[in-house]
Amino acid sequence: MSLPLVRLSSLDLIRGYVAVGRRMSITLAAQDLCLTQSAVSRQIHALESQLGIKLLVRGHRSIAFTAEGERLFRSADGAVQQLQDVLGDIRTKGAARPVMLSASIGVTGLWLLPRLSRFQALHPGVDLRVSANNQVADLRHDGIDLAIRYTTPASAPESATLLFGESLMPVAHPGLGLKSLSSAKVLSKVSLLEFDDPRHPWLQWGDWLAAKGWADARPRGVLHFNQYDQVIQAALAGQGVALGRLSLIQPLLDEHRLVPLAPREKQPETTHAYWLIRAEQEPRAAVRQVAAWIEAEAASSRAVTSA
Repeated sequence: MSLPLVRLSSLDLIRGYVAVGRRMSITLAAQDLCLTQSAVSRQIHALESQLGIKLLVRGHRSIAFTAEGERLFRSADGAVQQLQDVLGDIRTKGAARPVMLSASIGVTGLWLLPRLSRFQALHPGVDLRVSANNQVADLRHDGIDLAIRYTTPASAPESATLLFGESLMPVAHPGLGLKSLSSAKVLSKVSLLEFDDPRHPWLQWGDWLAAKGWADARPRGVLHFNQYDQVIQAALAGQGVALGRLSLIQPLLDEHRLVPLAPREKQPETTHAYWLIRAEQEPRAAVRQVAAWIEAEAASSRAVTSA
């Protein structure tokens, strides 16, 4: 039996509950709502008091739904999302709505930023906003229109568009005077620039050296970085040799700011590639323009790196 409208819980309480349910964290929900943790906790307690039931089971550092709480969340989440969609469309009707593009920090710094001036020249009326983040985002919930993701073909969504693959090559600043990494002995004279990302071991020197049969080689030193663009910045500063991801650093090779230390034709592609993902199957015109531009830039990148 439906409740009378006058007895329906306030939207603030429902919004707070949905925010917690989406994140399964009061702390993160508070950040999403720009509230304090205590304010969100009070909203949840108030909603539970109104209903006379427990909605969440609170652990030491975790929360979980009760059976009634999960039922309420499923319904409330869908209703709130519909409100978000409708109110967003109404609010922006007749006004230019920004296009939100998400990409990793490395892709943003090395591939997107050097090309954005071309986009602005082609589409000066489109408000493009780039969110550089290495965390996996829920596109619809986070208000993201497009995302460039690094993944395998099996893990990419069916509607995703392949932008370009990836192959690795050791690179260095020309000032180091290196021509190639022709033997393990050469490594004793150089420092290696390491990308510390345990999720992608093929981007690290251990796998590359093992494939060459140089697993026991001892470089002069190793510098570690937790962001890939930092690895390349260190290489540009002449601090050592980096494993270059050709699809991202090709302009730096073309400008001779970095030099390759291995023959291009001998560099196999990794199992991962870069994909363009759309939040909507039928996006608005501005999103289609950005997507078409990214695909054109990617096609240009493929042509250059395969030459």
